[in-house]
Amino acid sequence: MQNLLVILADFFNMALALLCFFVTILLLSFSNKLFTMKWQLFSFVLFIAVATSCKKDYSTETGSNVATTMLDVAYGANAQQKLDFYLPAGRATANTKVLVLVHGGAWTSGDKTDLTSYVDTLKTRLPGYAIFNINYRLSANPNNVFPTQENDVKAALQFIYSHSSTYLIADKYALIGVSAGAHLAMLQGFKYTSPVRPKVVASFSGPSDLIDMYNNPAGGNALIPLALANAVGAAPLQDSLLYATSSPVNYISSTSPATIVFQGGTDPLVSVNQALEVQAALVNKGVVNQYVFYPMAAHIGDWDNATMYDAFNKLQAFIEANVL
Repeated sequence: MQNLLVILADFFNMALALLCFFVTILLLSFSNKLFTMKWQLFSFVLFIAVATSCKKDYSTETGSNVATTMLDVAYGANAQQKLDFYLPAGRATANTKVLVLVHGGAWTSGDKTDLTSYVDTLKTRLPGYAIFNINYRLSANPNNVFPTQENDVKAALQFIYSHSSTYLIADKYALIGVSAGAHLAMLQGFKYTSPVRPKVVASFSGPSDLIDMYNNPAGGNALIPLALANAVGAAPLQDSLLYATSSPVNYISSTSPATIVFQGGTDPLVSVNQALEVQAALVNKGVVNQYVFYPMAAHIGDWDNATMYDAFNKLQAFIEANVL
């Protein structure tokens, strides 16, 4: 429905522009036939005024700079390549910062709607930020295996960045991911500097070293390597390069974005070692970072309200300190 309204609005504006054109032509024609030079001069001035009023400035088109929400905006041809955005009122390309959320689901399931509560919380805590909540193609072996999800996150960021002047947003991004989405957020933030280099990466229970995750699964759970190989499309012995190039920890450098990592001590899916590897690499490279460890917490999604409240307090403070 919202996309239909946008189309109708564009049609109305096009019709208005054509009406303005014919009115100004009529005025000039009328002045040439019936009136003196003074009236011709008046008509010309009126023409400039009307034509100027008919100009359409697409840089402020989205919501006319009022708070704007759009759901299921396509950034690619596939039905799963959709995103939602929440733009604040009074935004500007000079200073409106951006939060990009990436959902989890073991790369094979999940949806951006899983993070609706995150959107609501972040809108309250960081009201001046633009928020984008993205979907990506889910792995369904043999279709959409790695690196499909990595490529989709990059494509979504390219779409958002290419519409900066339309959405009136700055190039100051924070990437926030949960579980598999945290893996994708870290991979984008550490591996790529384009289309935009994020200022902050936030990982909630994110895998960082896929070969280690396969060889040393959390709690010795033999189902984890099977699920990982199914999502990736191969086991490490079959394609060790794909595992290496899909592991965020391998791309941490001295220029990596400031990173905050949240990890539960009883996580049955993502080993604590995955978070510790990231922390050690960030410290080694001198990157601003914060490691938040909750000894009694399991995997993100199963954290209690008190833990989530504390995590969002820390996330908010970290973003405010580093997205500058």
